[in-house]
Amino acid sequence: QVDPVANAFPSAARLHRSTEHKAAMAGYDRAITVFSPDGHLFQVEYALEAVRKGTTTVGVRGKDCVILAVEKRATPKLQDPRTIRKILTVDSDIALAFAGLNADARVLVNKTRIECQSYRLNVEDNPTVDYVARFIARTQQKYTHRGGVRPFGISTLLGGFNTDGKPELYQTDPAGTYYAWKATAIGKNSKSVVDFLEKKYTEDMDQDATLRLALKGLLEVTEASGKNIEVVIVQKSGLKWMKEEELDPLLKELDDTAEKIAKLKEQA
Repeated sequence: QVDPVANAFPSAARLHRSTEHKAAMAGYDRAITVFSPDGHLFQVEYALEAVRKGTTTVGVRGKDCVILAVEKRATPKLQDPRTIRKILTVDSDIALAFAGLNADARVLVNKTRIECQSYRLNVEDNPTVDYVARFIARTQQKYTHRGGVRPFGISTLLGGFNTDGKPELYQTDPAGTYYAWKATAIGKNSKSVVDFLEKKYTEDMDQDATLRLALKGLLEVTEASGKNIEVVIVQKSGLKWMKEEELDPLLKELDDTAEKIAKLKEQA
């Protein structure tokens, strides 16, 4: 039977159906262990949304290094900036950068550090970055199918070396999946950065070229300076944290915002 009201007011009918659908789905975002009828785990999707609102984080793999670069939010004048870290040391030669909730990152990183120490004790060898990525993904996945918990609201980028001594870059997300990348970005505006990296990435870049590409990626979406960027170079010899005085001249050299504005004015 044809509904005359629906025919007369099609937009109102669509709105009504949409409201009914939302009402039907509303109960499924309260429990972490319950799938919605269309196959979604809403709490995991909300955790991914928390990641998308986090600070921009870039990872690039070079020939013999991995560069992790993170945008830091401005700290209050009286706060000690050393207490706000967006890149953390997981093991002696593995660094982790994250986008999302700081408190969740602290808990997950502490679990990972304990696992790394346990691995050293049992195997008498350094854990590989692949092993650490799998452990983090496994831990994050555990928090998607148990009652009384919620997913970790962070995605991570891990830089380190495999058993062959080659650099590796891994990403994990709140769903518990993990991927190996040549270059990627997470957090706010990550799509724009990934598009830029896809155009500019080349194989077997040396350390300087890799660092410049990571910084250029960040500059695509932020007004970067040495104060609001944190960069670590993961090398075979260990981790090297870049200082503000090293970053400032490099960022000034790479920043082409003024040129872009001039081009836009010409086109207008």
